[in-house]
Amino acid sequence: MNLDKLMNKHLTRYFDPSKTIPEETLQQLLRFLRSTPSSVNVQPNHFYVLATPEGKERLTANLGERFQDNAEKILNASHTIILTTRADVPDSHLEAVFTKERADGRFPDPSKQELWESMTRDFLNLRSYGYKDLNHWMEKQTYMAVGLTMMAAAELGVEATPLEGFDPTSVDKAFKIRETGHSTTVLLALGYPDPERVYTTPISRFHADHLFTFI
Repeated sequence: MNLDKLMNKHLTRYFDPSKTIPEETLQQLLRFLRSTPSSVNVQPNHFYVLATPEGKERLTANLGERFQDNAEKILNASHTIILTTRADVPDSHLEAVFTKERADGRFPDPSKQELWESMTRDFLNLRSYGYKDLNHWMEKQTYMAVGLTMMAAAELGVEATPLEGFDPTSVDKAFKIRETGHSTTVLLALGYPDPERVYTTPISRFHADHLFTFI
């Protein structure tokens, strides 16, 4: 990965509608997205991969009037992913996580798996009843997945642009997301840049001495 190149590039605002991500590349990227970590392995996400014109048109029709500027990005992108986050963590979801961990042999020693499950329940109870920020905390896991996936996309030569400009209530309704116990958190447009509309101006960031404090 060429970090110098990444540090000096703008996010893509204009995608080339004539270019589609090869299926092998897409599947590699989705495998990476599936592998992204989450705190206590809570895995609070479900991902809607919009690959067809119909799917992307349904999304753009439900962005909300204020956010129509993002319609072009979504329609011209090769794919757009709707990243959703659980509203809560019911026992059924947590037990599914533990069952998969046991099947995968995450903790070969059963006593360690039992201790892990107890600690996980205690931590989630703290989020629910102590800090009262369970959903907000889970959304942080979603954003961690977005950031890591953007880096993976760059490694594969794919542009990835996160989008927060949408009406979550409208998007949830259009894709019947809330019926699954989730809600829309962020969108990720994927594709290749329009070569005629690539930003060539320098990026602008604060100097290091403004951003870093060494102790």
